[in-house]
Amino acid sequence: MSWTLKGSYTETCSCELMCPCNMSMDHGATYDFCRVVLAFNIHEGEIEGTDVAGRKVVGIADTPKVMTDGNWRLGMYIDDQASDEQFDKLTQVFGGQLGGPMAALGPLVGEMLGVERAAIDMSDDGLRHSVKVADSIDFEIQDIVPFGKEDGQPVRFNGMFHPVGSDLTMAEAQRSRINAFGIQYEGKTGLSKSDFSWTA
Repeated sequence: MSWTLKGSYTETCSCELMCPCNMSMDHGATYDFCRVVLAFNIHEGEIEGTDVAGRKVVGIADTPKVMTDGNWRLGMYIDDQASDEQFDKLTQVFGGQLGGPMAALGPLVGEMLGVERAAIDMSDDGLRHSVKVADSIDFEIQDIVPFGKEDGQPVRFNGMFHPVGSDLTMAEAQRSRINAFGIQYEGKTGLSKSDFSWTA
């Protein structure tokens, strides 16, 4: 069992700017829940000999106010260009069955809502990042550049516990329409990372 994935990442969640859950998963969310979309654009990768470069995976989760309480509801989309073999391998990695970062979150998941194929479009244009999944998910976030910062570099959040890595860029939702697997919310805050890298 070995695999490696490299790519870019975008998320938006229901918390106000900034999400307390990203500071620490045992902090309570802004509201009585945290709902989040996690979008992975795989630029390079192979899973047990299967090439998965170019594939996209989007997860959506509905969690309690305190994420570490567990009982998450989780659904997943894999892009409809994936072969059956790619679909199977990606489902295993993102479901945590093949180890890696998602396996660490496995004990928190109480209900798997399903894995479906869907048309997935993602784009990264400077500070803006957008994700569209069929008619279920459509959002855009923009990385936050602090007032007075002349170099134009966005705020980075370093030292967090997050499956994508400990150093991500803070962003704010510019548009949001999310209704997938029975989970509906307005995305308000976000994170992005231009170069996630996983191996197991």
